[in-house]
Amino acid sequence: MRLLATAALLVSCVCIHAQQSPITTDPVPDKQNPASMQSFQLPSHGALLNALIYIASGAGPHPTVILLHGFPGNEKNLDIAQTLRRAGYDVLYFNYRGSWGSPGDFSLTHSIEDTQSAIAFMRDPANAKNFRADPSNIILIGHSMGGFMARYAAAQDPSIKAVGLISAADMAVDRVESLKPDQRKAAVNPIAKHLADEGMAPLAGVTPQSLAEEIIANADTWNVPNLAPKLATRPILVITSDDGLVPSNDAFVSALNKSGTAHVTTLHIATDHAYSDHRIALQQAILDFLKQN
Repeated sequence: MRLLATAALLVSCVCIHAQQSPITTDPVPDKQNPASMQSFQLPSHGALLNALIYIASGAGPHPTVILLHGFPGNEKNLDIAQTLRRAGYDVLYFNYRGSWGSPGDFSLTHSIEDTQSAIAFMRDPANAKNFRADPSNIILIGHSMGGFMARYAAAQDPSIKAVGLISAADMAVDRVESLKPDQRKAAVNPIAKHLADEGMAPLAGVTPQSLAEEIIANADTWNVPNLAPKLATRPILVITSDDGLVPSNDAFVSALNKSGTAHVTTLHIATDHAYSDHRIALQQAILDFLKQN
């Protein structure tokens, strides 16, 4: 009877542990393949970007999340990275060219290229082996401008498995799209002022004016709703907050639905752009999405 009671207790403990959340519970350590973090320089178009990767416990291969920061990147969302590692994901974080000490000049074009370089880096067989990562299972999750990068890069790359958007910014592209060609030049100064108000101190080789001009020059190519048909076959998570970005994200979701998607998940959280008082809810929403997809 005592043996049966002990066995029942052990089974109960295993079940309870299995139900515990990676938000609050560390995984069982794997001494042969421990969780770790490696910092390195990620090559992109002649520059070596500051990067780090959180490597999940276990032999793997682990699915990989590339976590893309916003403009200028004050909120880095590394609490999300830690939670995803506990859930069994490798998580790559890097700073685009010209941001936060990475060499080179910052621009949206360079940031798109750097995102594509990060994807290629994780698909390299040697890197995948080193990080115990699955090069065929890469997910992009981006916050604010990082959402802009995630959407655009995934639209150009059908092998990206899923996309998570956290208050994805359109970087004023959709607003410019609605303007006639002769009106776009007049939009440079208002867009530049908005960018300057966001804060550009961590960014090198760029001015609010040059960035506004880049946005206007590429508005037709970067139009967000137009990306929807290329993304409609992949699982997409769209999280919004009370930061003024709901309309552009709603337009993107509407375009996805018109494209016939059955894979879009939406959630609105009543908080600020950094999700300052809903970090746990944000992490749980991402975990639920990844578990279902």
